[in-house]
Amino acid sequence: MKEITINNFIVGKQNPLVLMAGPCVIETEDSCCRIAEKIMKIADKINIPFVFKASFDKANRTSIKSFRGPGIEKGIKILSKIKKQFGLPLISDIHCCNDIDIAKETLDILQIPALLCRQTDLLIYAAETEKPINIKKGQFLAPWDIKHIAEKILSTGNDKIIFTERGTTFGYNNLVTDMRSIVIMSKMGFPVFYDASHSIQLPGGEGSRSGGQTEMILPLTLAAVAAGCDGIFLETHEKPENALSDSASTLPLDLLLPLIKKAKRIRGALRAG
Repeated sequence: MKEITINNFIVGKQNPLVLMAGPCVIETEDSCCRIAEKIMKIADKINIPFVFKASFDKANRTSIKSFRGPGIEKGIKILSKIKKQFGLPLISDIHCCNDIDIAKETLDILQIPALLCRQTDLLIYAAETEKPINIKKGQFLAPWDIKHIAEKILSTGNDKIIFTERGTTFGYNNLVTDMRSIVIMSKMGFPVFYDASHSIQLPGGEGSRSGGQTEMILPLTLAAVAAGCDGIFLETHEKPENALSDSASTLPLDLLLPLIKKAKRIRGALRAG
């Protein structure tokens, strides 16, 4: 399997489990910095590599009335401050080539949203930055079809690829996680993460917004780690009920430490053979 270096740690193969976490969207500079610091302290406490995530723009909200974030210019300034203040690597969604031009100097990993995972021009433009690329596997894609996405990125000479499982469409307003997907995608030779937040969403399940089943985050995360994922991606918030985006699928911050402790133990057992 390909190993990818992010700052001072390595992703993939038999390396330690990696955590990508943060609020769904940047709400305010203060709240974003506060959450980043709290997660960093949790990650340091149990010695797990941590990448901070937060979106500057949620471009695929269900309703036109939904909060999208501060926008790229203000959002990148906030993320840059977090990077400088805490020394954390950063990941965020990019939606178009113009986003990449602005964000590439600040972000350590460029993330391709699930609904854009087959957009050839976007994939190639992102790959040409030579930065690691995290692709959310579309909920409409079979796991073996990611090979075509990988080929697009590899065509630029960039092989720093991460794939993230985030559930598969199951009828209307529902997603399921097929744990075989993690095994299948891993065989492609690139690190695989599990998105513990979006996999338990109920898309459009609350009419003008998505619902979710946060009680499923713990068991599905542990199952994904047992299936061999290399990292966990999740959204967390101090008070999910007040979160301005994806509140129904956001893990309360005070539940993060026990979740990661259990996940790390499973990863450790797998590494020990």
